[in-house]
Amino acid sequence: MSEDLDCPVPARPEPDARPEAEPARASRPAVASLVPGLALVLALAVAGTAVGKMFPLVGGPVAGIVLGVLLAALKRPGARWRPGIGFASKWVLQVSVVVLGSQLSLGQMVQVGVGSIPVMIGSLVVCLTAAYGIGRWLGIVGDLRTLIGVGTGVCGASAIAATAPVIGAAGVEVAYAVSTIFLFNVAAVLTFPLLGHLLGMSQHSFGLFAGTAVNDTSSVVAAATSYGRTAADYAVVVKLTRSLMIIPICLGLAWLVGRRDRAAAEATDRPRLRVVKLVPVFLIGFLLMTTANSLGFVPAAAHHGLGELSVFLITVALSATGLSTDLAALRRTGPRPLILGACLWVVVSATSLLLQFLTGSL
Repeated sequence: MSEDLDCPVPARPEPDARPEAEPARASRPAVASLVPGLALVLALAVAGTAVGKMFPLVGGPVAGIVLGVLLAALKRPGARWRPGIGFASKWVLQVSVVVLGSQLSLGQMVQVGVGSIPVMIGSLVVCLTAAYGIGRWLGIVGDLRTLIGVGTGVCGASAIAATAPVIGAAGVEVAYAVSTIFLFNVAAVLTFPLLGHLLGMSQHSFGLFAGTAVNDTSSVVAAATSYGRTAADYAVVVKLTRSLMIIPICLGLAWLVGRRDRAAAEATDRPRLRVVKLVPVFLIGFLLMTTANSLGFVPAAAHHGLGELSVFLITVALSATGLSTDLAALRRTGPRPLILGACLWVVVSATSLLLQFLTGSL
């Protein structure tokens, strides 16, 4: 009986047709399985973008990840939704980083001026060093302290988006890092203009301070605009130049991850184990896009549209990250990463002011 069901007579005369037809049939469900999750993530990203337009201080990426976490808290997405959500959190995230390269230019470093570079580089080095030391002292796992350190030292959610795939960070770590960075962005917008007036800072000095000590672009603009138009214009240029530090940081992290994985392979006597590539493909795309923009191959008229596209793609990816966040793990993480974020915020702010004083730009 089972033979008759498994091997029907009409199928025997056409044995060659079956293997050719099956791959096509098998590929369609794989693509179709992405649709439900992607549709849900896109809907959240559109909603997050709308919230970001209404409240620029919040921004689309933060709104997207918050909406994702809230929806996951109400009802965790089932198996039907996971393929599309996973695709967005990984591949869309990497594409967003490539598009981000169109906003950066090596020529911006010349525009900012040699006198400003020590403040940016010095603040970044102190931040990453403090993230490592304070993070270890607080007992925070390596990936999470790396994300908070890079997010604070470089450019907030964009730096976290670029770093997460390089080190293989978990979604819950990305969610916590983005939320922590956002909290102190708000604190900076509220307190930095008051501090600037208290110290009697010039428009140029405050622009450098905001550009080096505030993270996401929207928060930099919000803080500097309240101080003055000249401060805002200079702060944005400093902020974009600071974003270029994503390149050496990701290259360095990729090298460290590759060395760690090679050591793990040797320790288990499996030298042929495939390890992480030294330079991820998406980072190569980011470098090529930045180079193309530096050489003038990206039209100036396209910058705004590509910038909006990059932010939306990051919003899509972070919305997916929010949906896949393990809330129980987030609760277990506790307040220590928040304490780390607070310490780094104070360290970067103080370092920026100190370096400006030492270089005569305060």
